[in-house]
Amino acid sequence: MSIAIYAVIYVLDAGFHTIYIELQRPGRRSPDHLALLARYTSSPMNPLSTILFSLLAHRVIGAYNLIEHYHPNDFFANFDFWTAPDPTNGHVKYLPEGQARAAGLVQKTTMNGYPVVRLGVDHTNITPMGRPSVRIASKRSYNQGLVIADFLHVPNSTCGTWPAFWMVGPSWPTTGEIDIYEGVHLNSRNGMVLHTGPGCTISKRSNFAGQIQTSNCDVNAPGQYTNQGCRVVADDPRSYGHGLNSIGGGVYATLWTANAIKIWFFPRGEIPEDIENGFPNPESWNAVPAAVFEGDCSFDASFVNLRIVINITFCGDWAGGVWSSTDGCASRAMSCADYVTNNPAAFEDTYWAIRYIKTFNKGS
Repeated sequence: MSIAIYAVIYVLDAGFHTIYIELQRPGRRSPDHLALLARYTSSPMNPLSTILFSLLAHRVIGAYNLIEHYHPNDFFANFDFWTAPDPTNGHVKYLPEGQARAAGLVQKTTMNGYPVVRLGVDHTNITPMGRPSVRIASKRSYNQGLVIADFLHVPNSTCGTWPAFWMVGPSWPTTGEIDIYEGVHLNSRNGMVLHTGPGCTISKRSNFAGQIQTSNCDVNAPGQYTNQGCRVVADDPRSYGHGLNSIGGGVYATLWTANAIKIWFFPRGEIPEDIENGFPNPESWNAVPAAVFEGDCSFDASFVNLRIVINITFCGDWAGGVWSSTDGCASRAMSCADYVTNNPAAFEDTYWAIRYIKTFNKGS
Protein backbone atom coordinates (compact mmCIF):
# COMPACT_ATOMS: atom_id res chain seq x y z
CA MET A 1 0.00 0.00 0.00
CA SER A 2 1.53 3.32 -1.03
CA ILE A 3 0.93 6.29 1.25
CA ALA A 4 1.71 9.92 0.49
CA ILE A 5 3.26 11.68 3.51
CA TYR A 6 3.18 15.44 4.01
CA ALA A 7 5.07 16.88 7.00
CA VAL A 8 5.24 20.48 8.20
CA ILE A 9 7.80 21.20 10.93
CA TYR A 10 7.66 24.37 12.99
CA VAL A 11 10.66 25.36 15.16
CA LEU A 12 9.29 26.47 18.51
CA ASP A 13 12.63 26.99 20.24
CA ALA A 14 16.12 25.57 20.22
CA GLY A 15 15.96 21.80 20.36
CA PHE A 16 12.17 21.60 20.32
CA HIS A 17 10.03 21.07 17.22
CA THR A 18 6.40 20.35 16.50
CA ILE A 19 5.58 18.03 13.63
CA TYR A 20 2.26 17.71 11.89
CA ILE A 21 1.89 14.62 9.73
CA GLU A 22 -0.93 13.80 7.37
CA LEU A 23 -1.23 10.36 5.83
CA GLN A 24 -3.55 10.46 2.85
CA ARG A 25 -4.63 8.32 -0.04
CA PRO A 26 -2.25 8.66 -2.98
CA GLY A 27 -3.36 11.54 -5.18
CA ARG A 28 -5.87 12.83 -2.62
CA ARG A 29 -5.18 16.13 -0.84
CA SER A 30 -8.67 16.91 0.43
CA PRO A 31 -9.31 16.78 4.19
CA ASP A 32 -12.34 14.63 3.34
CA HIS A 33 -9.93 11.80 2.55
CA LEU A 34 -7.65 12.30 5.53
CA ALA A 35 -6.60 8.94 6.89
CA LEU A 36 -4.54 10.19 9.82
CA LEU A 37 -3.59 13.55 11.32
CA ALA A 38 -0.97 13.50 14.05
CA ARG A 39 0.80 16.18 16.07
CA TYR A 40 3.90 15.48 18.12
CA THR A 41 6.44 17.66 19.88
CA SER A 42 10.07 16.61 19.84
CA SER A 43 12.77 17.37 22.37
CA PRO A 44 16.42 16.44 22.95
CA MET A 45 15.14 13.40 24.86
CA ASN A 46 12.63 12.54 22.15
CA PRO A 47 14.24 13.45 18.84
CA LEU A 48 12.23 14.18 15.74
CA SER A 49 13.55 11.14 13.90
CA THR A 50 12.32 8.83 16.68
CA ILE A 51 8.85 10.36 16.63
CA LEU A 52 8.59 10.11 12.86
CA PHE A 53 9.78 6.50 12.83
CA SER A 54 7.38 5.51 15.62
CA LEU A 55 4.43 7.18 13.97
CA LEU A 56 5.05 5.59 10.61
CA ALA A 57 5.62 2.21 12.23
CA HIS A 58 2.30 2.53 14.05
CA ARG A 59 0.55 3.36 10.80
CA VAL A 60 2.20 0.77 8.56
CA ILE A 61 2.74 -2.10 10.98
CA GLY A 62 -0.69 -3.56 11.57
CA ALA A 63 -2.18 -1.93 8.49
CA TYR A 64 -4.50 -3.95 6.29
CA ASN A 65 -3.51 -4.11 2.64
CA LEU A 66 -6.16 -4.21 -0.05
CA ILE A 67 -6.22 -7.50 -1.97
CA GLU A 68 -9.36 -7.18 -4.07
CA HIS A 69 -11.97 -4.49 -4.61
CA TYR A 70 -15.11 -6.01 -6.08
CA HIS A 71 -16.60 -2.87 -7.61
CA PRO A 72 -19.79 -2.62 -9.71
CA ASN A 73 -17.75 -1.69 -12.80
CA ASP A 74 -16.18 -5.15 -13.10
CA PHE A 75 -17.88 -7.13 -10.36
CA PHE A 76 -19.11 -10.10 -12.37
CA ALA A 77 -15.78 -10.57 -14.17
CA ASN A 78 -14.39 -11.71 -10.83
CA PHE A 79 -17.10 -14.25 -10.02
CA ASP A 80 -18.20 -17.61 -11.41
CA PHE A 81 -21.89 -18.43 -11.85
CA TRP A 82 -23.13 -21.71 -10.38
CA THR A 83 -25.34 -23.68 -12.77
CA ALA A 84 -25.49 -27.13 -11.14
CA PRO A 85 -28.43 -28.28 -8.99
CA ASP A 86 -28.64 -26.62 -5.60
CA PRO A 87 -26.62 -28.68 -3.08
CA THR A 88 -29.05 -27.60 -0.34
CA ASN A 89 -31.99 -29.06 -2.32
CA GLY A 90 -33.71 -25.74 -2.80
CA HIS A 91 -36.71 -25.06 -5.02
CA VAL A 92 -34.49 -22.96 -7.25
CA LYS A 93 -32.99 -22.88 -10.73
CA TYR A 94 -29.60 -21.19 -10.81
CA LEU A 95 -28.99 -19.44 -14.13
CA PRO A 96 -25.70 -18.95 -16.01
CA GLU A 97 -24.55 -15.38 -16.43
CA GLY A 98 -25.93 -14.85 -19.92
CA GLN A 99 -29.41 -16.06 -19.02
CA ALA A 100 -29.37 -14.18 -15.73
CA ARG A 101 -28.52 -10.94 -17.53
CA ALA A 102 -31.17 -11.51 -20.19
CA ALA A 103 -33.77 -12.14 -17.50
CA GLY A 104 -32.75 -9.01 -15.61
CA LEU A 105 -31.62 -10.97 -12.55
CA VAL A 106 -28.14 -9.40 -12.51
CA GLN A 107 -27.14 -5.92 -13.56
CA LYS A 108 -25.11 -2.86 -12.69
CA THR A 109 -27.38 -0.02 -11.65
CA THR A 110 -27.60 2.84 -9.15
CA MET A 111 -29.33 3.04 -5.78
CA ASN A 112 -29.47 6.03 -3.43
CA GLY A 113 -26.93 7.73 -5.67
CA TYR A 114 -24.39 4.89 -5.48
CA PRO A 115 -23.37 2.49 -8.24
CA VAL A 116 -24.34 -1.03 -7.18
CA VAL A 117 -24.59 -4.53 -8.53
CA ARG A 118 -28.02 -6.06 -8.23
CA LEU A 119 -28.58 -9.81 -7.89
CA GLY A 120 -32.20 -10.89 -7.77
CA VAL A 121 -34.72 -13.58 -8.64
CA ASP A 122 -37.61 -14.06 -11.02
CA HIS A 123 -40.68 -12.37 -9.57
CA THR A 124 -43.13 -12.52 -12.49
CA ASN A 125 -43.62 -16.18 -13.44
CA ILE A 126 -45.19 -19.32 -11.99
CA THR A 127 -42.20 -21.65 -11.59
CA PRO A 128 -43.04 -25.31 -10.87
CA MET A 129 -39.47 -26.40 -11.69
CA GLY A 130 -37.88 -23.95 -9.26
CA ARG A 131 -37.64 -20.16 -9.15
CA PRO A 132 -34.82 -18.72 -11.30
CA SER A 133 -32.07 -17.14 -9.20
CA VAL A 134 -28.29 -16.72 -9.08
CA ARG A 135 -25.43 -18.11 -7.05
CA ILE A 136 -21.95 -16.68 -7.63
CA ALA A 137 -18.52 -17.50 -6.16
CA SER A 138 -15.36 -15.40 -6.27
CA LYS A 139 -12.63 -16.61 -8.59
CA ARG A 140 -10.09 -15.80 -5.89
CA SER A 141 -9.84 -17.87 -2.72
CA TYR A 142 -8.65 -16.67 0.66
CA ASN A 143 -6.74 -17.86 3.72
CA GLN A 144 -7.31 -15.45 6.61
CA GLY A 145 -7.81 -11.73 6.23
CA LEU A 146 -10.49 -9.07 6.43
CA VAL A 147 -13.64 -9.10 4.27
CA ILE A 148 -15.84 -6.00 4.16
CA ALA A 149 -19.15 -5.85 2.28
CA ASP A 150 -21.43 -2.83 1.90
CA PHE A 151 -25.06 -3.74 1.21
CA LEU A 152 -27.59 -1.06 0.27
CA HIS A 153 -30.31 -3.71 0.08
CA VAL A 154 -30.59 -7.37 1.02
CA PRO A 155 -33.32 -9.89 0.19
CA ASN A 156 -36.34 -8.90 2.25
CA SER A 157 -37.66 -11.09 5.08
CA THR A 158 -40.05 -13.15 2.96
CA CYS A 159 -41.62 -16.59 3.34
CA GLY A 160 -39.76 -19.19 1.31
CA THR A 161 -36.46 -17.32 0.97
CA TRP A 162 -33.01 -18.42 2.10
CA PRO A 163 -30.38 -15.80 1.16
CA ALA A 164 -26.74 -16.01 2.22
CA PHE A 165 -23.43 -14.17 2.00
CA TRP A 166 -20.76 -16.68 2.95
CA MET A 167 -17.37 -18.27 2.31
CA VAL A 168 -16.66 -21.93 1.58
CA GLY A 169 -13.66 -24.15 0.87
CA PRO A 170 -13.20 -26.63 -1.99
CA SER A 171 -13.74 -29.81 0.08
CA TRP A 172 -16.74 -29.23 2.31
CA PRO A 173 -16.88 -29.62 5.25
CA THR A 174 -13.17 -30.43 5.71
CA THR A 175 -12.03 -27.03 4.41
CA GLY A 176 -14.78 -25.17 6.21
CA GLU A 177 -17.57 -22.67 5.71
CA ILE A 178 -18.18 -19.23 7.23
CA ASP A 179 -21.74 -17.93 7.00
CA ILE A 180 -21.49 -14.17 7.46
CA TYR A 181 -25.11 -13.32 6.65
CA GLU A 182 -27.88 -15.91 6.51
CA GLY A 183 -31.50 -16.47 7.40
CA VAL A 184 -34.82 -17.86 6.23
CA HIS A 185 -38.43 -16.79 5.91
CA LEU A 186 -39.41 -13.92 8.22
CA ASN A 187 -36.22 -13.87 10.29
CA SER A 188 -35.44 -10.47 11.80
CA ARG A 189 -31.92 -11.16 13.10
CA ASN A 190 -28.89 -12.37 11.22
CA GLY A 191 -27.45 -15.82 11.85
CA MET A 192 -23.66 -16.28 11.70
CA VAL A 193 -22.42 -19.85 11.49
CA LEU A 194 -19.27 -21.93 11.09
CA HIS A 195 -19.43 -25.39 9.49
CA THR A 196 -16.47 -27.77 9.85
CA GLY A 197 -15.44 -31.37 10.24
CA PRO A 198 -14.84 -32.89 13.69
CA GLY A 199 -12.81 -31.13 16.35
CA CYS A 200 -13.97 -27.51 16.29
CA THR A 201 -16.06 -26.02 19.11
CA ILE A 202 -16.58 -22.47 20.32
CA SER A 203 -17.20 -20.77 23.66
CA LYS A 204 -17.81 -17.20 24.77
CA ARG A 205 -14.32 -16.02 25.72
CA SER A 206 -14.64 -12.46 24.42
CA ASN A 207 -17.36 -9.86 24.57
CA PHE A 208 -19.77 -9.86 21.64
CA ALA A 209 -23.37 -8.84 21.17
CA GLY A 210 -24.93 -12.00 19.74
CA GLN A 211 -26.10 -15.15 21.46
CA ILE A 212 -24.57 -18.60 20.95
CA GLN A 213 -27.26 -21.06 19.89
CA THR A 214 -25.01 -24.05 19.20
CA SER A 215 -21.34 -24.46 20.04
CA ASN A 216 -20.12 -27.47 18.02
CA CYS A 217 -19.08 -26.49 14.49
CA ASP A 218 -18.94 -30.12 13.28
CA VAL A 219 -21.70 -30.66 10.72
CA ASN A 220 -22.33 -34.09 12.24
CA ALA A 221 -22.10 -33.06 15.89
CA PRO A 222 -24.06 -35.24 18.31
CA GLY A 223 -27.01 -33.49 19.91
CA GLN A 224 -27.37 -30.99 17.05
CA TYR A 225 -29.27 -31.09 13.78
CA THR A 226 -27.27 -32.29 10.79
CA ASN A 227 -25.23 -29.40 9.36
CA GLN A 228 -26.32 -27.04 12.13
CA GLY A 229 -22.75 -25.98 12.91
CA CYS A 230 -21.85 -23.47 15.62
CA ARG A 231 -24.32 -20.60 15.38
CA VAL A 232 -24.47 -17.11 16.83
CA VAL A 233 -27.62 -15.01 16.35
CA ALA A 234 -27.27 -11.23 16.22
CA ASP A 235 -29.09 -9.15 18.83
CA ASP A 236 -29.74 -6.21 16.49
CA PRO A 237 -33.13 -6.29 14.68
CA ARG A 238 -31.58 -4.10 11.98
CA SER A 239 -29.08 -6.83 11.09
CA TYR A 240 -31.24 -8.82 8.66
CA GLY A 241 -33.84 -8.53 5.93
CA HIS A 242 -36.56 -5.94 6.36
CA GLY A 243 -34.86 -4.31 9.34
CA LEU A 244 -31.62 -3.83 7.42
CA ASN A 245 -33.40 -2.46 4.36
CA SER A 246 -35.40 0.00 6.48
CA ILE A 247 -32.19 1.84 7.45
CA GLY A 248 -30.63 1.87 3.99
CA GLY A 249 -28.44 -1.17 4.54
CA GLY A 250 -25.08 -1.38 6.23
CA VAL A 251 -21.67 -3.02 6.34
CA TYR A 252 -20.61 -6.49 7.42
CA ALA A 253 -16.94 -6.89 8.30
CA THR A 254 -15.36 -10.30 8.93
CA LEU A 255 -11.89 -10.69 10.42
CA TRP A 256 -10.45 -14.19 10.08
CA THR A 257 -7.20 -14.95 11.92
CA ALA A 258 -5.42 -18.00 13.27
CA ASN A 259 -7.10 -17.50 16.65
CA ALA A 260 -10.66 -16.44 15.92
CA ILE A 261 -13.27 -15.33 13.40
CA LYS A 262 -14.98 -12.04 14.28
CA ILE A 263 -17.98 -10.51 12.54
CA TRP A 264 -19.14 -6.90 12.94
CA PHE A 265 -22.37 -5.34 11.72
CA PHE A 266 -22.37 -1.58 11.14
CA PRO A 267 -25.76 -0.02 10.33
CA ARG A 268 -25.85 2.80 7.79
CA GLY A 269 -24.75 5.96 9.58
CA GLU A 270 -22.60 4.02 12.06
CA ILE A 271 -19.89 2.78 9.69
CA PRO A 272 -16.36 3.55 10.97
CA GLU A 273 -14.59 6.33 9.11
CA ASP A 274 -11.58 4.15 8.41
CA ILE A 275 -13.81 1.74 6.47
CA GLU A 276 -15.29 4.60 4.46
CA ASN A 277 -11.79 5.96 3.79
CA GLY A 278 -10.50 2.61 2.57
CA PHE A 279 -8.01 2.04 5.42
CA PRO A 280 -9.86 -0.31 7.80
CA ASN A 281 -8.33 -1.01 11.19
CA PRO A 282 -10.45 -3.40 13.29
CA GLU A 283 -8.33 -2.66 16.35
CA SER A 284 -9.70 0.89 16.34
CA TRP A 285 -13.40 0.00 16.08
CA ASN A 286 -15.35 0.84 19.21
CA ALA A 287 -18.35 -1.29 18.30
CA VAL A 288 -18.70 -4.68 19.96
CA PRO A 289 -18.60 -7.48 17.35
CA ALA A 290 -21.87 -9.19 16.52
CA ALA A 291 -20.09 -12.54 16.88
CA VAL A 292 -16.70 -13.87 17.93
CA PHE A 293 -15.95 -17.49 17.12
CA GLU A 294 -13.09 -18.74 19.27
CA GLY A 295 -12.44 -21.79 21.38
CA ASP A 296 -11.13 -25.30 20.90
CA CYS A 297 -10.57 -25.06 17.16
CA SER A 298 -7.65 -24.90 14.74
CA PHE A 299 -8.83 -22.09 12.49
CA ASP A 300 -5.85 -22.56 10.17
CA ALA A 301 -6.65 -26.24 9.58
CA SER A 302 -10.45 -25.94 9.58
CA PHE A 303 -10.80 -23.06 7.09
CA VAL A 304 -8.73 -23.34 3.91
CA ASN A 305 -8.95 -21.67 0.48
CA LEU A 306 -12.37 -20.11 1.02
CA ARG A 307 -14.24 -18.41 -1.82
CA ILE A 308 -16.83 -15.68 -1.31
CA VAL A 309 -20.34 -16.84 -2.24
CA ILE A 310 -23.56 -14.84 -2.68
CA ASN A 311 -26.82 -16.61 -3.41
CA ILE A 312 -30.58 -16.70 -2.96
CA THR A 313 -32.22 -20.09 -2.73
CA PHE A 314 -35.73 -21.12 -1.71
CA CYS A 315 -37.06 -23.77 0.66
CA GLY A 316 -34.51 -26.60 0.65
CA ASP A 317 -33.01 -28.36 3.65
CA TRP A 318 -33.42 -25.47 6.08
CA ALA A 319 -36.21 -23.17 4.88
CA GLY A 320 -38.26 -26.10 3.61
CA GLY A 321 -37.61 -28.12 6.74
CA VAL A 322 -39.01 -25.48 9.09
CA TRP A 323 -41.89 -24.34 6.87
CA SER A 324 -44.64 -26.09 8.83
CA SER A 325 -43.43 -24.60 12.12
CA THR A 326 -42.91 -21.03 10.88
CA ASP A 327 -45.64 -18.67 12.06
CA GLY A 328 -46.78 -16.36 9.32
CA CYS A 329 -45.70 -18.71 6.54
CA ALA A 330 -47.13 -22.19 7.12
CA SER A 331 -50.73 -20.99 6.73
CA ARG A 332 -50.04 -19.58 3.26
CA ALA A 333 -49.50 -22.90 1.45
CA MET A 334 -49.28 -26.62 2.11
CA SER A 335 -45.55 -26.57 1.43
CA CYS A 336 -42.73 -24.10 0.94
CA ALA A 337 -42.28 -25.17 -2.69
CA ASP A 338 -45.99 -24.61 -3.40
CA TYR A 339 -45.79 -21.09 -2.07
CA VAL A 340 -42.60 -20.20 -3.94
CA THR A 341 -43.95 -21.67 -7.19
CA ASN A 342 -47.27 -19.85 -7.20
CA ASN A 343 -46.55 -16.45 -5.66
CA PRO A 344 -43.98 -14.70 -7.85
CA ALA A 345 -44.97 -11.17 -6.78
CA ALA A 346 -43.95 -12.00 -3.21
CA PHE A 347 -40.31 -11.94 -4.33
CA GLU A 348 -40.11 -8.50 -5.92
CA ASP A 349 -37.89 -7.32 -3.05
CA THR A 350 -35.79 -10.49 -2.97
CA TYR A 351 -32.55 -9.03 -4.26
CA TRP A 352 -29.09 -7.89 -3.20
CA ALA A 353 -27.81 -4.38 -3.98
CA ILE A 354 -24.07 -4.43 -3.29
CA ARG A 355 -22.03 -1.25 -3.22
CA TYR A 356 -18.73 -3.14 -2.89
CA ILE A 357 -16.92 -6.06 -1.38
CA LYS A 358 -13.30 -5.50 -0.34
CA THR A 359 -10.76 -8.01 0.92
CA PHE A 360 -7.60 -7.22 2.86
CA ASN A 361 -4.67 -9.02 4.43
CA LYS A 362 -2.63 -7.97 7.44
CA GLY A 363 0.50 -5.97 6.70
CA SER A 364 3.81 -7.11 8.11
